[in-house]
Amino acid sequence: MFERCIGLAWCFSCRIYSGNMVHVPRKRVLVDVLASLPGEQRERLARSETRLIEFLDRQARGNRD
Repeated sequence: MFERCIGLAWCFSCRIYSGNMVHVPRKRVLVDVLASLPGEQRERLARSETRLIEFLDRQARGNRD
């Protein structure tokens, strides 16, 4: 019925994020914003929380308009 996932909420204005356990319907397809990146870049981002948050912040800022 549901899968447990970690959900992150990011506020690019105040640069604060929070994480929580969320329930997602099993049939729902989750978007992987890192999927289109080359493997080396994905791995680099995955190794550093700071780099990952900075990357996601740039993505949010570019998509807000």
